[in-house]
Amino acid sequence: MSSQAAGNQTASGAADDYSDWYLDEPQDGQELPAEGAVPSCHPSVLSGLLHTCLAVLSVLVLLLLAVLMRRRQLRPRCRHGGPRLPSPVDFLAGDMTWTVPAAVFMVLFSSLCLLLPAEDALPFLTLASFPSGDGRTVTLRGPWKILALLYYPALYYPLAACATVRHGAAHLLGSMLSWAHFGVQVWQRAECPQTPQIHKYYSLLASLPLLLGLGFLSLWYPVQLVRSVRRRPGAGSEGLQSSYSEDYLRTLLCRKKLASSSRASKHGFLSRAWVSYRNYIYTPQRGFRLPLKLVLSATLTGSAIYQVALLLLVGVVPTIQRMRAGITTDICYLLAGFGILLSEDKQEVVGLVKYYLWALEACYISALVLSCSLTFLMLIRSLVTHRTNLQALHRGAALDLGPLPQHPHPSRQAIVCWMSFSAYHTAFTCLGLLVQQIIFFLGTTILAFLVFMPMLHGRNLLLLRHLESSWPFWLTLSLAVILQNTAAHWVFLETHHGRPELTNRRVLYAVTFFLFPINVLVGAMVVAWRVLLSALYNAIHLGQMDLSLMPPRAAALDPGYYTYCSFLKIEASQSHPATTAFCTLLLRTRQPRRPQDGLRRGEEEEGMQLLQTKDPAARGVGSRARQGRARWGLAYTLLHNPALQAFRKPALSGA
Repeated sequence: MSSQAAGNQTASGAADDYSDWYLDEPQDGQELPAEGAVPSCHPSVLSGLLHTCLAVLSVLVLLLLAVLMRRRQLRPRCRHGGPRLPSPVDFLAGDMTWTVPAAVFMVLFSSLCLLLPAEDALPFLTLASFPSGDGRTVTLRGPWKILALLYYPALYYPLAACATVRHGAAHLLGSMLSWAHFGVQVWQRAECPQTPQIHKYYSLLASLPLLLGLGFLSLWYPVQLVRSVRRRPGAGSEGLQSSYSEDYLRTLLCRKKLASSSRASKHGFLSRAWVSYRNYIYTPQRGFRLPLKLVLSATLTGSAIYQVALLLLVGVVPTIQRMRAGITTDICYLLAGFGILLSEDKQEVVGLVKYYLWALEACYISALVLSCSLTFLMLIRSLVTHRTNLQALHRGAALDLGPLPQHPHPSRQAIVCWMSFSAYHTAFTCLGLLVQQIIFFLGTTILAFLVFMPMLHGRNLLLLRHLESSWPFWLTLSLAVILQNTAAHWVFLETHHGRPELTNRRVLYAVTFFLFPINVLVGAMVVAWRVLLSALYNAIHLGQMDLSLMPPRAAALDPGYYTYCSFLKIEASQSHPATTAFCTLLLRTRQPRRPQDGLRRGEEEEGMQLLQTKDPAARGVGSRARQGRARWGLAYTLLHNPALQAFRKPALSGA
């Protein structure tokens, strides 16, 4: 009996000891939250209700803008008319402000970036889950994600359209709508700054461009509302009456005078440095303004660099830091299972593994900084190329752009390319930054773990030992290359009467024959170097659309470059500033001249208002010569204008 009781006591004690092993397991089937996990946030007002109110408000604003456009477009002969849908952005208007479209597109792109890790495709729609055949829970988000890609442009459409109506009531509606959007976003971020997706602060950091754009719009619309109230009725409006096209033509016709005045300071060192700087870094130029689509592309590219870099940073670096913090002595047994023995001391092994993880993190961050910097520099360099190409097309020059059609009239495919240019540029930038990050991370990791760290600590010298064992091979290749270059310079080439001539041909033939096997090995090394350089060059320039990644004969097969060339064709033919200035002069001749304009009768015919001198005393001798140069300059510019070539007599007779 006593032995049985002792056995029962021992069994119960063992059971009690074993039960202590499972104290950390969840009770009643409940899962414990992971360490550092962020619990779900429950705001005071549901996000779906707020977005439903915003969607209804956007629809109402859009209807009011349509009614306002109908009232403004009615004519005395037209008593009836339907509402007109306002345009969100006047892309081809060279005199429109670029700040509002850039802010709206930045807000739209940031909303789409926040859509990727979100559980609900639409803010006001909670998707239901259903069990699958294998016992898992499935939620269909794919079709709703596609619908969300159309929902967000419709949501922000009225926010951009309020700026194109150019009316005080539209500015009032834009102020209300921008305040509503900005207030909702600030409220949501203040109540739930942390989210469980990707990183607890990813949603807050990714929404900074969104808050920046909405904050700018919430300030811009009230300022325009105050200006519209203070402006006198019938004051000058924007569009063709703006001065950008006239400034462009004035600068174009006065360029020779400006060049002659600055000829004396062209040979200085600082001047040459400034010219080189302007050739690679974009700086504003007097009398020229980039098209709105290019400004939007630059803005979206900057936003894409920020969003992709943030995603790459918060998605990888915190994971490496948690891995480094969780390293224990058990890592010794794991490494021993793979045949890796770093040291006999387990604490030293833990320190080495943490050091290697820190080096891996440093390589990743360095590669990310390098890829972002190169992408940004390529963006600035592209703006210089855009300006050069557009100025040449405005002059009527024929650029060697490969697949660019020679016909001045636009085509259907060119219009499609113009529509998708900014979107393509944004996608190319995102993918190019990702590819650069992968290549640079692999390169920095190889250099750090195979070159720098072994040389610094004197251990794991795998690469150096391989080079030590194969030094005859590399020495032979180096001597062969040095011998051929030296012989080509001193033995096989002589200069007679100032002209180089080939000599010692018999020795040249013999050396070529004997070095053929070694040159095969040198060629293999050159092939590897060629592949490496091509991959690196294409990865750096993958986000550029103004540069073809294919040879000139195959440039038409590059979709990005073809899109860029067609985009230039549409911009040069549809928004030519010289044509806009010429149409402005024609419209002014049909309108009664007001006293405040200060232009004499007949000046429109000669185009001299584009070349007026501010100093009246400067007008005198030589005015007739300046008039002649101005006429010939304006005639030459209009003669080579792509927008007018299709309407000449030979083109019409040929059609």
